[in-house]
Amino acid sequence: MAANSRVTIAAHALAWLELARRQGREVLTSEEVAASVNTNPVIVRRSLGDLQRAGLVTARRGAGAGFSLARGAEDITLLDVWLAVSPEPLLALHHSEPNLECPVGRGIRPVLSDLYDEATEAFRATLARQSVAAVLERILQ
Repeated sequence: MAANSRVTIAAHALAWLELARRQGREVLTSEEVAASVNTNPVIVRRSLGDLQRAGLVTARRGAGAGFSLARGAEDITLLDVWLAVSPEPLLALHHSEPNLECPVGRGIRPVLSDLYDEATEAFRATLARQSVAAVLERILQ
């Protein structure tokens, strides 16, 4: 199984948009963002579309087309990013019902549900403490 890189691509795009803003460029095209991420612009546009629907970026059409941050980078947390681009739960249970006649199969779902909820809350709390601006500052050190 491959790790979900959607959050990483979105965080990268937002950090690049913030750096460009600091350098006097309010708008970047998806091609410019894709060049930094080193991926296809279609993948970046999909990510930026998710971020736009979440209110984290704005899109400008026509002359001067491109994307910019919808609010300050210090006001966008990595939790905001995760919620915008990662619709699947962090951890998931079996896709099918385990064998309920087996003692492990009968009891694993409620136990893991509780543990996964606890882990997800810790994960969310960590992401909520980190803004895109803070990530960019760490990158630039």
